Amino acid sequence: MSNSDTAPAVIITRTFEAPIDTVWSMFAEAEHFGAWYGPQGAELEVQRFEPEPGGDRLVCMRMPTPQGTHEMWFTGEFVELDPPTRLVYTESVCDATGRVLTATEMGMPEGAPTTTRVVVDLTSVGSEADGSTQLTLTHEGIPAGSPGEMGWQMALDKLAARLTP
Repeated sequence: MSNSDTAPAVIITRTFEAPIDTVWSMFAEAEHFGAWYGPQGAELEVQRFEPEPGGDRLVCMRMPTPQGTHEMWFTGEFVELDPPTRLVYTESVCDATGRVLTATEMGMPEGAPTTTRVVVDLTSVGSEADGSTQLTLTHEGIPAGSPGEMGWQMALDKLAARLTP
């Protein structure tokens, strides 16, 4: 997003009962990311995941519907990685080849943004013994209260369950 100060954004803050390095790996390692990302019931196939500045990502989210399985593809680029505290990447809806869909192809108004930005900020909280981590997730370009926010809330619920011993 070019003007994140005025763009709509989902901002979610959560605390996980896990050390910061563990929470970082859930966002920065393909095998962990693929295990929790997406709303309840969704399965994720990670095609490409190169967590370095300029690195590519291509994932397919499959969700069951009454009409059968619905696929949504997402692509993007890792913009910033500062382990284990900050990860930034872009995200766009695409086809299976990674071609970014136009706003019209997504059913959005002409001129709607086709690329959003996700910022993951992690902070150790509490004593070292309890190993808690605070996450502040900002998804720029997705309005608060939208289905996108609901999807993130469900995904973070899955992440919390995965981090619970």
